[in-house]
Amino acid sequence: MSHNKKILIICGDFVEDYELMVPFQALQAMGYTVDAICPDKKAGDQIKTAIHDFEGDQTYSEKPGHNFTLNASFADIDPASYDALLIPGGRAPEYLRMNSQVLEMVDHFVSSDKPIAAICHGAQLLAPTGALEGKHVSAYPACAAEVTLAGGKYADIAVTDAITDGKLVTAPAWPAHPAWLAQFHALLTV
Repeated sequence: MSHNKKILIICGDFVEDYELMVPFQALQAMGYTVDAICPDKKAGDQIKTAIHDFEGDQTYSEKPGHNFTLNASFADIDPASYDALLIPGGRAPEYLRMNSQVLEMVDHFVSSDKPIAAICHGAQLLAPTGALEGKHVSAYPACAAEVTLAGGKYADIAVTDAITDGKLVTAPAWPAHPAWLAQFHALLTV
């Protein structure tokens, strides 16, 4: 099964393990070509991930995750050759949004009206691009203020749910993978 569509994942150190690993593998299993990149790294380099668990504390706990091997080189990427963008959460979006090259890549997907899937803290990478303006957006609850300040309407949904507004699919955290990935897949097959 091949959908002949290419998906770009922008990630970085301490990205949430499940929010990178699961979509990276699941979307390939669905027949998509998926490239994962990180600024200043090339194919074959590794990034560290973190596992965020919900254990009854006031916020998530963080544990070391797997090392993830990138399969594409950041410097070689032409966003125009991709059909969609996926942004995993964790701590990576908070510093990736300070990289002008990353923001230019993200802006390409926004201005070209291509499908974008963001989960958890992924909204932090979308906020500076204008992508959230007027959209119903879910994210980790700690990002609600950023969604609102970026002109979005924060969607306070169950941790297992996702929401689609136009070509933007968002979810609060990795327990939403079934809903989030199904909604993203639906956008990709239109």
